[in-house]
Amino acid sequence: MRRKLIDRLNHALERAFPEKRLFLRSETDTRFIRLTPSTQLIAWSGSTLVVGWSIIATSIVLMDSIGAGNFRAQAERDQQLYAERLNALSAERDMRAAEAAAAQTRFDEALDQVSRMQSEFLRSEELRKELETGIEIIQATLRKTARERNDARDEVQTLMASVESGIVPQSDADATGTVDLLSAALASTAAERDMIAADAEFAIERAAELELELELQHEKNDHIFRQLEEAMLVSVEPLDEMFKAAGMDPDNLIAQVRRGYSGRGGPLTPVQFSTRGGTNDPEAQRANDILGKMDRINLYRIAADRAPFDVPVKAAYRFTSGFGPRWGRMHNGADFAGPHGTPIHTTADGVVTHAGWLSGYGRLIKIQHEFGIETRYAHLSQIRVKVGQRVSRGDHIGDMGNSGRSTGTHLHYEVRVGGRPVNPMIYIRAGRDVF
Repeated sequence: MRRKLIDRLNHALERAFPEKRLFLRSETDTRFIRLTPSTQLIAWSGSTLVVGWSIIATSIVLMDSIGAGNFRAQAERDQQLYAERLNALSAERDMRAAEAAAAQTRFDEALDQVSRMQSEFLRSEELRKELETGIEIIQATLRKTARERNDARDEVQTLMASVESGIVPQSDADATGTVDLLSAALASTAAERDMIAADAEFAIERAAELELELELQHEKNDHIFRQLEEAMLVSVEPLDEMFKAAGMDPDNLIAQVRRGYSGRGGPLTPVQFSTRGGTNDPEAQRANDILGKMDRINLYRIAADRAPFDVPVKAAYRFTSGFGPRWGRMHNGADFAGPHGTPIHTTADGVVTHAGWLSGYGRLIKIQHEFGIETRYAHLSQIRVKVGQRVSRGDHIGDMGNSGRSTGTHLHYEVRVGGRPVNPMIYIRAGRDVF
């Protein structure tokens, strides 16, 4: 039965695969191998499968090689783009840092100019007061001189009336004495009159000069006032916005700073112009308004040094992670990556409350600032401050490292208000808008 099936199959395949014989001849004998249609079909199918598999395998290998090459090329391009992006970000950060430094310089120069203008304004106000006092004295002298002149005239008229009425003695000796007395009185009165007239003329000329000088001083003061008011407007409003952007009430902030210096006097004591018991004139009120704004700027500068508006890393760095949820957990700060040992700086004046190892933070520094604010600097390689030490904004307090739970060299920076973590970039961005 099986043989019949094979014969039928060979017969069916004979047209496509006719039977063939393969002869093998030796020196003494000749043999042949019979290749039936079914055998040829099997051989052809096997060869086709082998060739097809070889083609497919070669194609897969080539495609994999091409794909791997493309992937490597793409990875290299991505790496190059990433490096270029990092370089661009670094250049932009350096540019922003330079702009911030230039803005800080301009702000300091503006404050110096305001200080000089304030000194000039105070001197001009003192001169104006002296001129007004001088005019008052001259006017009082003129009034006194006029009274003395009138008294002298009355006295001469009284003597003349006495002579004419015959009240004085008529003897020759008495008449001679009376005439001499009258002559002396008249001469004295004439001399005094001439002196009074000269003094009055001088006083009038001097008063006119003082009036002109006072008018010029008023114009100069008005120019100084306008410059000071413009400087105050440019200086105070950005500081107001900076503290508001950080979620801090400027009025409450100033009250806290002033309370911190209560009873000490000095530069935090508001300056006011005295009106000498009278009502405020417009210039005095204007001057007091400007001095009030200058006092506000002074308080703002003190507050700005005690709130974390600065950046903890001054050298080149990469901002690698921000505040918020990360990998299913809350990330309570901002991460700044850089070379191992990069200097870390405090962002505000304060007192060191912790300087040592703390669990996942590794080497950690905590600094307590004013207004209930605390900053934390974690994963350090070295700590350069001690507990209880007072630090100022910009002081070098440690070096960047990889201690604690950290996947690479970086600084983990936190800001806490009342013990609650807040986004540090709120303060940093607010400070960049001003400084």
